[in-house]
Amino acid sequence: MERPSRQRERVESEEKEDEQADEQAEQQQCPECESSALVTSADGGEIVCEDCGLIIDEGNIDRGPEWRAFNHSERQEKSRVGAPTTQTMHDKGLTTQIDWKDKDAYGRSLSSEKRSQMHRLRKWQERIRTKDAGERNLQFALSEIDRMASALGVPRSVREVASVIYRRALDEDLIRGRSIEGVATACLYAACRQEDIPRSLEEVSEVSRVEQKEIGRTYRYVAQELSLKMEPVDPKQYVPRFVSELELSEEVQAKANEIIDVTAEKGLLSGKSPTGYAAAAIYAASLLCNEKKTQREVADVAQVTEVTIRNRYQEQIEAMGIH
Repeated sequence: MERPSRQRERVESEEKEDEQADEQAEQQQCPECESSALVTSADGGEIVCEDCGLIIDEGNIDRGPEWRAFNHSERQEKSRVGAPTTQTMHDKGLTTQIDWKDKDAYGRSLSSEKRSQMHRLRKWQERIRTKDAGERNLQFALSEIDRMASALGVPRSVREVASVIYRRALDEDLIRGRSIEGVATACLYAACRQEDIPRSLEEVSEVSRVEQKEIGRTYRYVAQELSLKMEPVDPKQYVPRFVSELELSEEVQAKANEIIDVTAEKGLLSGKSPTGYAAAAIYAASLLCNEKKTQREVADVAQVTEVTIRNRYQEQIEAMGIH
């Protein structure tokens, strides 16, 4: 078995070889058209001129697999590697798991003696995956992030970012004195903001077991301590989702975006809730496009009050010069 230092040296040498090959491709010129726009093919086996298509070098080492696959299922069957590492698991997905099917490699059911043995092994496998209380807390926090992200319907990238932010908060000792659920929820909300996924604090608090006030307070603390750069939320990010839930047309969506752009330029957006602002713009656009929705319907979708919609609506139509 190779030592870690020797493995590291081998990886570093391979990376250097790849860099040298890329530099060599950049320095070379096409003998046909004398162009320096040379690219390496996807499989790394050829250097091709981008301008005239001449193959300059085809003796490169192919570092890909030796097998061929023509669809996803074939690729999965022939692949001999595991899943990629992920930040959403406390051990980054590097440990093994014992399956719960109680079947052998040929699909045959196990005997009762083997089943009880596998049950004991499975139980100890789960226990040794976390070596101390810190890892158990991290496992719980990441599982909470995964649960809330699933309930909110956000993409995988948001879960990864939220897990990274939580790990940073853990390294900076920001969890001390605060609930694990509160910090995990705040990290998920921060990840949604960073990835431009429109989810309001009210929506996040609905799937959390923590009060909205504590989530907001923890979010501000984490963002300040970790120097997270957060841009102000654009109300236009909420418009497509609200319009879809209200079953309105694209014409209403375009009109709502136009209202937001015009009124924001006049300074009306400053200090206003983006969800309420977007909801009022959609309400105004639905009236202008003869697809009327009541203030209550729009308020329920946007999770704001009717009073907020009325106030923002009055400000927007005055700024637009509509009477």
